[in-house]
Amino acid sequence: DFKLFVAVYTEQCLKASVNTCGDCIKSGPGCAWCKDLNFTKTGEQEAARCDTPAVLKEKGCPPTDIINPKNDFIKISNKPLKAGENPVQIQPQEIQLDLRPGMPYTFQLHFKRAQGYPVDLYYLMDLSYSMKDDLENVKNLGNDLLKELNKITGSARIGFGSFVDKTLLPYTDTNEAKLKRPCSDKNEPCQPAFGFQHVLPLTKDGDKFKSMVAEQHISGNLDPPEGSLDAIMQAAVCVNEIGWGNSTRLLVLATDDGFHMAGDGKLAAILEPNRETCQLVDRKYSKSTLWDYPSVGQVARKLEEQNIQPIFAVTKKMETELSKLIPKSAVGVLSEDSGNVVNLIVDAYNSLSSEVIMAHEALPEFISVKYTSDCKDGEKPSDRGKCDNVNIGTEVSKIITVDRCINSQSFLIGPLGFNEKLKVNVRTRCDCECDDINQPHPHCKEKGKVVCGSCRCDPGFLGQHCECQVGQKDVASLKAQCQKDNGTECEGKGDCVCGRCQCHLTEGGNNFYGEFCECDDEHCEKYANKQCAGHGKCKCGRCECNEGYEGAACQCAKSDEDCKIDGIVCHERGKCVCNQCECQRGYKGPSCKVCPTCQRPCQESGSCVECLAFGTGPFEKSCVENCKHLQHVIVEKLIKHDCRVKDKEGCWMLFTMTEQLGFDKYIVNVLKDRECPEGPNIAAIVGGSIAAVALIGLLILLIIKGVLYASDLREWKRFEKDRKHEKTSPPNFTFTKVPSGSHL
Repeated sequence: DFKLFVAVYTEQCLKASVNTCGDCIKSGPGCAWCKDLNFTKTGEQEAARCDTPAVLKEKGCPPTDIINPKNDFIKISNKPLKAGENPVQIQPQEIQLDLRPGMPYTFQLHFKRAQGYPVDLYYLMDLSYSMKDDLENVKNLGNDLLKELNKITGSARIGFGSFVDKTLLPYTDTNEAKLKRPCSDKNEPCQPAFGFQHVLPLTKDGDKFKSMVAEQHISGNLDPPEGSLDAIMQAAVCVNEIGWGNSTRLLVLATDDGFHMAGDGKLAAILEPNRETCQLVDRKYSKSTLWDYPSVGQVARKLEEQNIQPIFAVTKKMETELSKLIPKSAVGVLSEDSGNVVNLIVDAYNSLSSEVIMAHEALPEFISVKYTSDCKDGEKPSDRGKCDNVNIGTEVSKIITVDRCINSQSFLIGPLGFNEKLKVNVRTRCDCECDDINQPHPHCKEKGKVVCGSCRCDPGFLGQHCECQVGQKDVASLKAQCQKDNGTECEGKGDCVCGRCQCHLTEGGNNFYGEFCECDDEHCEKYANKQCAGHGKCKCGRCECNEGYEGAACQCAKSDEDCKIDGIVCHERGKCVCNQCECQRGYKGPSCKVCPTCQRPCQESGSCVECLAFGTGPFEKSCVENCKHLQHVIVEKLIKHDCRVKDKEGCWMLFTMTEQLGFDKYIVNVLKDRECPEGPNIAAIVGGSIAAVALIGLLILLIIKGVLYASDLREWKRFEKDRKHEKTSPPNFTFTKVPSGSHL
C-alpha cells in the first residue's frame, strides 16, 4: 500500500505588479486580498491590499473581507462496468480539479490489480544463424507457455514474429544467391534474408502457434548486432496487425547478441530517421532498407505509449545492458538452446506484475506532478511513483499539483504496462469572487465602480479613487514618471497613463509587472526545453529554484558527491557547481587534479628551500612566516630531481616538489649535500701555462725543421737528377779548322 504526496508550499506572498484582486491571487499561492474599502490610505498603491492572510489581519483587515481562493476537488463518478469488460483496476477513473495557481493539491488514486486479468504475449525471435538450436525448442513451447500463463491469469493469448537485420551491406551479404540462402550449411532448410516479419497474430490456439512456428526456418546475416529495435518498434506500433487487446501486454525478445541503433543506418547510406509508424506489407517490414534504426528512447516511448512491457530473453553478456535502457522491463538469461524460456517468461511476468510504476502522460505546460510513497525509498518527491513486491489484491494509492493560470487542460495518470488510466481535468481559479454593486460609487468619486474593494474607473479616469482625468496634467511630466533612468517609457512593455505604467499582456496571457513593467514570469532560462528545468519558478526573468536545486536554470540537484575524491571537493582548486568542478588557475579534469600548463615554481621556492633546509638565505630570519606553504624533508639521495637552484653562496640545491591539495602547497624533498664550486688551483694554472708555452715553442721548432727538411729534400732530388743526366748523355765536342802553319 503506498500513498503519494506533494510538498506543502510555503505560505508567503511573492507580490508582482498588483492592481486588482485577480492580479493578487495570480502573483503567489500565499497571497490574499483585502476588499475593505478603507484598508488603504490615500496615495497608497493598491498592492498594499495584497499580502498573506496573517499580515492582512495584523494590518486591520476584517477576516470577512479577506479573499483567499482555495483549491477545489470534484470527484467524477466512476464509469459503470459493461458486460464482458475486464475488471476495473483504477479508482477513480476521471476527476475535475479547480486549482489556485501555484498552490499544490494532494489527492489519492487507488490501483488494485485484478485477479485473472488477461495477458497478451508476443514472442519476437532472432532467426540469425546462431539461434538455430533455439528455434527448435521454440517450435514446441506454444501450448506449454499458454498453459503456464493461464494458471496465473486464466486468459492468455500468444503471437509470434521474427527478425534478422536489414538486407543491405554491411549487415547482410547482398550477393543474389546469399540473399536467397544466407545459411552456410547447404543441407538444412534456410529462408531468405529479411528484416522483420510478423508471423502469427495473438491467439489462444497453442496448436496454431506450434504449426505456424514449425514452418519457420533459420536465416542469416553478416555482423553480430541484429535489427532488434526495428522489430520491437513494428511490434509496438502495429497494434491492429499484432492484435493487441485490452490486456496486460508482454513482448518477449529472444536474442543472443546486441542490436543496431539510431545512426547505424549511415553505414548503408540510410539517412532517413525512423518515423515510428506501422509499415507492414504482406506481414513484412517494408521500410527496412529505407529507414534508419530507431533509437532506444524512441522504442522506450512507444512501448510506454502502448502499455507494452518488454521481457528480454537474452544471453548473459546482454543482461546488464538491456535492463538499464528501458523502464518497466524484465531480463532473463537464456540457456544455450532456450530450453528454459517458459520458466524465464513466467518469472519475468511475476517480476513485472509485482512492480508498479505510476506515471503521467501528455503533461500540459505549466502543470507539474510529483509523487512520494510509503514504499521503500519512496519518501522523496519524484517524477514517478514506484513500489516493488506488490501482490495480487494490494491497493496502491497516488497523488498530484498545478502551477499557473491556464485554460482547461487534461492529462492521464496510470501504472506503466496497464491500459487503464485516470483522466485528470484541470482548471485554474484566477478570478476573485466578490459581491460588487455594478454602479458608480462615492468611493470612486462617482467616476467608477467598486470591485473587490478597489475602484474600477470609467474610461478617461485613473487613480486610486478615479481622481485623475487623462489630459488635465502636463504630458511630459507624466511620461517622465514612467521612465526608468530616463529610459524607454514603461520599458516598451506598457502604456503610461496618468503618470503610471499600465502593463501589457505577455505572450502567455499574463501581465508584465513592476513599476516600469520591467518584469515578467515567462522568460527565464530553460533546460531540457523546460523553463527553470521544471525545478523552480520564473520570477521577474530569474529562476527561483525549489529546495535542493541550483543553477541559472535550476538544472542541477544540489550535491557535491561527484566533485569529491576521498572526501575532498575539487582537490581544493575549484568550486562544485551543478555537481561538477569548476576549476581555477588552469587546473583541469573532473576533479581539478592536474594543470597541463603549470610548471613547478622552482626558482620562486629557492629562498624558502634554502632557509628551511640549510638555515641560510634571504628568509633566514623569517622562514616560518614566509614559507608556510612548503613542507621540507632532507634526504641522503635523490634518484632524480625536479629543481636545481643556486643559493646565496653560489651552491646548487637539488630538490623535488610534490604538489598538495589546494594552490601553491608542496612537499619538498631536498638533497642533503649541495653542489658548491671549489677555488682555483694556482700550481695547476702555472704549470699548465709553462707547459703550454713549451709545447708551443716545440711545435714552432718542429714546423721550422719540417720546412727546412722539405727544402733540402727538393734540392737533393734536383742534384741527383742532374747527375743522372750527365752520366747518360755523350760529350758535346766542337771541331774547328786550324789554319796551316798553326802550332796546334
